[in-house]
Amino acid sequence: MHRDSKSYFAVLLDDNNRKPVARLHFNGRKQKYLGVFDADKVETRHPIDTLDEIYLFAKDIRETIKSYQN
Repeated sequence: MHRDSKSYFAVLLDDNNRKPVARLHFNGRKQKYLGVFDADKVETRHPIDTLDEIYLFAKDIRETIKSYQN
């Protein structure tokens, strides 16, 4: 599921805001960011120029989902 807020677009597992998978920070005029989470739910922002660059972080996103399932 997803939720949109004023500063980012959140991708959530099981429609649960305690299980964030990624955040898309696209509100800035110059730089866009993809935020991915580790097992401790700490977000790391990665600058991206195009939407296709999200695929570069597929492994990180999968690891986040696996951490919630264990």
